[in-house]
Amino acid sequence: MFHKILVAIDTSTSAKDVFDKALFLAKASKGSLMLLHVLSGEEQGKVNIPILPRQDYYPYPVMSKKTLEFNQQQWEVLEKQGLELLQSCTDEANLAGVSTEFIQSPGNPGQTICNLASTWGADLIVVGRQGLSGLSELALGSVSNYVLHNAPCSVLTMQHISKMNTESAQDESSRVSASD
Repeated sequence: MFHKILVAIDTSTSAKDVFDKALFLAKASKGSLMLLHVLSGEEQGKVNIPILPRQDYYPYPVMSKKTLEFNQQQWEVLEKQGLELLQSCTDEANLAGVSTEFIQSPGNPGQTICNLASTWGADLIVVGRQGLSGLSELALGSVSNYVLHNAPCSVLTMQHISKMNTESAQDESSRVSASD
């Protein structure tokens, strides 16, 4: 079974489902969890900010001081939200009797997940999937796709089911039932 489960979570609405599934697996297999939040300016639903929003990151002034300050503030909010999420999930897992630790790291999400899985010796990676395909996946990239193809261990992807998709399915179900 799986003894070391790496859980890649973000601040999206599907993060709780990803965490819950990993916690269930860890409890069932008496394994431990490593929770990872990758700080990335490209996180879904967030402003696209530079990964290192410091003045010394730019070799010459390409942004105004006001823009740099705004980016720094956005980055600090992202860091705080990530740490709060990680701490909350860690507390829940520990209450459930699962040994859990966490890390928050800046970088490319797919590479960071695979690197940590390798160095930590993970048996399984649990990661969410937003359902990008076609041009969206090509333009925006896909963390889950990268992880599936580059992970040093097994990968469980959790498909995000948006509220809109759920409502559409319920509407369709209602129409089918009403026509019977």
